[in-house]
Amino acid sequence: MAPRVLVSDKLSTTAVQIFKDRGVEVDYLPDLGKDKEKLAEVIGQYDGLAIRSATKVTEKLINAATKLKVVGRAGIGVDNVDIPAASRKGIIVMNTPFGNSITTAEHAVAMIFALARQIPEANASTHAGKWEKNRFMGIEITGKTLGVIGCGNIGSIVATRGVGLKMHVIAFDPFLSDSRAEELGVVKVELDELFARADFITLHTPLTDKTRNIIDASAIAKMKDGVRIINCARGGLIVEADLVAALKSGKVAGAGIDVFEVEPAERNELFGMHNVVATPHLGASTTEAQENVALQVAEQMADYLIKGAVSNAINMPSISAEEAPRLKPFVKLAEVLGAFVGQVTEDPIKEVEILFDGSTATMNTRALISAALAGLIRPQVSDVNMVSAPIMVKERGIIVAEVKRDKSGVFDGYIKLTVKTEHRTRSIAGTCFSDGKPRFIQIKGINLDAEVGQHMLYTTNADAPGIIGLLGTVCGENGVNIANFQLGRNRPGGDAIALLYLDAPFPEKVLEQVRAHKSIDSAKRLRFDVGSA
Repeated sequence: MAPRVLVSDKLSTTAVQIFKDRGVEVDYLPDLGKDKEKLAEVIGQYDGLAIRSATKVTEKLINAATKLKVVGRAGIGVDNVDIPAASRKGIIVMNTPFGNSITTAEHAVAMIFALARQIPEANASTHAGKWEKNRFMGIEITGKTLGVIGCGNIGSIVATRGVGLKMHVIAFDPFLSDSRAEELGVVKVELDELFARADFITLHTPLTDKTRNIIDASAIAKMKDGVRIINCARGGLIVEADLVAALKSGKVAGAGIDVFEVEPAERNELFGMHNVVATPHLGASTTEAQENVALQVAEQMADYLIKGAVSNAINMPSISAEEAPRLKPFVKLAEVLGAFVGQVTEDPIKEVEILFDGSTATMNTRALISAALAGLIRPQVSDVNMVSAPIMVKERGIIVAEVKRDKSGVFDGYIKLTVKTEHRTRSIAGTCFSDGKPRFIQIKGINLDAEVGQHMLYTTNADAPGIIGLLGTVCGENGVNIANFQLGRNRPGGDAIALLYLDAPFPEKVLEQVRAHKSIDSAKRLRFDVGSA
């Protein structure tokens, strides 16, 4: 029996034809996604669900989807899909991460022009029969400094367009290498320097814990008077109330906002301000982009349902059915090792070396490398998956080296990840035991045997009495429960580390107390997905 797919949002009819041409039965019901109850009634009939943003794939819907094998999102954002719930049910979630990059970049460039020449206001005035030529005095963009925050796929396109417009382009991106910056024709700077120098600031970073509210009152205070700010990336990157205040005071001359903290944004403090150009999340809204992502998602879903091929999956690596039982635990291990280093490294990464020792050297190391890179950059690029990670790393000019060697120690096989920045080298190694669960076996050259927990605190210090007591006291005084802990040191009185296993995320205020203690060199809170591989 041919697999059956439901298209519950508006997708190109060409995409529907692709399903049919590949031997997939398809029902095109583009308004069904808005009717949650009706969708839940029929979803049990389908092997695949193709969506855009209107359909909400909730845990309730997933529980009703008794046959569902794959959800395909035409576009990059998967905020409308409960990925943990889908993973638990064994449902693959795919997206199309690169189909709308040019379109979104062009929208940001259009915002630059609109703000520079006050085009929306001038248009409305002229249509109203007013001839206010002297009111709309603009500025040239030639020779101005464009600050790009986030120089990945979309940000790099905006940067090159800015260079082409004879702007001075500076960029902040922790993963942007010197060679990649030189290739793009931009100058890599720290964030505070970007704030101080830029005439226009455009955001092209995902919304993560590190980037949320990246532009607030304190950031705006560091900017030039008369700066213009563009956000076509994600709502929540800018504190909207702080931006409103800066627009009213004149500190910020104008803002081009395509995304908002709450969407759909039917009411917002920014609306009605003469120096704000607002659009309803149109970054990906061009005919070409809509066609591209629709065709891509249809091809990906059909390839999976007919051939078993997996591409651009958010929650599953590209692994063949034959190698899956042996490889999957080590895919999870590689991702965890990358996630550890990614969460503790703040400086731009220049080189990554992945060592496969013993039995791991005979595995599908390409999948393992992709998993490690995805874990490594996910703290900065939340939408990354195993397919897109190598591309994103390459775009940032990070050198990736693979080393294989015969068994050299007590373990049948292990993986060691080493990351080099300008200032330091970090390494971590791990393996999987017979239970299939990943374990850390070496951190900073210190041997240990540590499980991976969902919420952890990692500290480094000189080996001395009282550290565990200190951590226990601070946690106890603040109501933080320690479920378990693991210690390690390279020698008496040398370097030491501690891993605390917690029941919940470590509170920021408690983290600051730990960091403030003179005995602690560094402290990082860590979070890992400890679900199935």
